[in-house]
Amino acid sequence: MSSGERLGAVIGVVFAAVAACVFAATLTTEAEEASEPSAAELMDDLMWGRGPIGGPFELIDHKGMPRTDSDFRGKLLLVYFGYTYCPDICPTDLMAIGLTLDKLGSGGDAVQPLFITIDPERDTVEQLADYVPFFHPRLIGLTGKAAAVRRVAHAYKVYYKKVGRSGSEDYVMDHTGFIYLVDAKGQYLGFFPAGTSADRMAEFIRPRVASPLAR
Repeated sequence: MSSGERLGAVIGVVFAAVAACVFAATLTTEAEEASEPSAAELMDDLMWGRGPIGGPFELIDHKGMPRTDSDFRGKLLLVYFGYTYCPDICPTDLMAIGLTLDKLGSGGDAVQPLFITIDPERDTVEQLADYVPFFHPRLIGLTGKAAAVRRVAHAYKVYYKKVGRSGSEDYVMDHTGFIYLVDAKGQYLGFFPAGTSADRMAEFIRPRVASPLAR
């Protein structure tokens, strides 16, 4: 075999190996996407209470500190999933959460609002640190590795998906928008639909902060 033939054979082997790796990676990506629950499945599970809702998490807050769900025991939680680049729905709901705390007065001290990003690629600690103070001084922003965010989002039956050009930062996140209420023991109580007013949320929460037993 000539040197040219040997080189051609080597290139062929390398190309085949690379092609196999790409094919395997494609299959893995497709398998991961296929395993993702659809928006309809998650919505049905949430509406009908199929399976547990909520649960433990390990994330990073907007000050760079590790946080777990157990850090917030003893307080009612208002948990919202969204992202800082959201053009309208997320800011509207976060403003409503902040107003709810204000309307509760001193009772608001028993409630901890949490904003969990579904866009950890762009929502870094620094990005969240600039963003969350606009809505309430007690709002805590949480981010983390994509897998950690996915786990907690799925635990709460949250659907989200990146929509936009591949490899570009010019994208939006398609996602469900509910405000979840969790009791002081970490148990899921229910949710408020997107667009729920601060008055309605305060009305529902007020009896639960008036008496520790109601939490």
